[in-house]
Amino acid sequence: MLNFILRRIGYGVLILLGVNLATFVLFFTVNTPDDMARLNLGGKRVTQESIEKWKSERGYDKPLYLNRQASGTQQVTETIFWERSVSLMALDFGRADSESAGDIGHEVGARMWVSLQMALPLFVLQVIASTAFALLLVMFRHSRLDFWGVVACVLMLSISSLFYIIVGQYLFSRVLKLAPISGYAPGLDAVKFLLLPVGLSLIARLGGEARLYRAMFLEEIGKDYVRTARAKGLSEQVVMFRHVLRNALIPIITSAGSYLPYVFLGSLVFESFFGLPGLGAYVIEAIGKQDFAVVRTMVFVGSLLYIATFALIDIAYTWVDPRVRLS
Repeated sequence: MLNFILRRIGYGVLILLGVNLATFVLFFTVNTPDDMARLNLGGKRVTQESIEKWKSERGYDKPLYLNRQASGTQQVTETIFWERSVSLMALDFGRADSESAGDIGHEVGARMWVSLQMALPLFVLQVIASTAFALLLVMFRHSRLDFWGVVACVLMLSISSLFYIIVGQYLFSRVLKLAPISGYAPGLDAVKFLLLPVGLSLIARLGGEARLYRAMFLEEIGKDYVRTARAKGLSEQVVMFRHVLRNALIPIITSAGSYLPYVFLGSLVFESFFGLPGLGAYVIEAIGKQDFAVVRTMVFVGSLLYIATFALIDIAYTWVDPRVRLS
């Protein structure tokens, strides 16, 4: 186990370095520090002096990758890539590039809790609802319930999340007045603002997850151990919950675990439409402002979360199935 963890840490560091380099190269292939300065200063009609001042204040007055000395040699230090990469790997996110934004670490810490308030209940409800719905369809397979359940899953998959948001806001906020259309309040008052986005996001994801789990369960019920369990006289409920569900936990953990980084990073679409000041809205704002510091930080945090999540998923396999060994 220790060797596995150490090896995963080594792989993770290499992946983070690669993601960091790729993000840096792609961003500055499209934009230059001068373009970033013009955008943040209010357009093209700005003086070169103000551009240079903006770049100097934010550390963009240095070379991007390599610093050529008079002797012709090249050094890595005192370049934008080196300085930003060292601080990023040390989890020092620095300050945002836009005028109105402040310390990135403080913003991430504050907005993370808003995203968690929405995404953690959504994650738990998603796993429970998708698993229960899929088990119900499998227990009544080849029946009308199974047929119309699959039809409902396909319909939910075919409809865009934007449709759920627009219809949900109109129906539950405008017509029925059951929930605010947007906004956020701290404390217990946040519940009334989170109920609608959590419910709509659950419906938007239920079709795909339930259909996937149904396919997993159908594959399991055709195996020999299920036929043996039925031959012993066990009821269908016992067979499904004690045997089929348990043996299908590995793909379920894989599918559900891959959703965990979303829990921390938040939903870009739902947070923006419902005015929730979470990480998803923070990323959308940064992209609109071409705030490289924030975008790069969030890409880095997302990569870090995915690396940690899939390492935890592999460890969870050994708990679900004792036959799995990490070597």
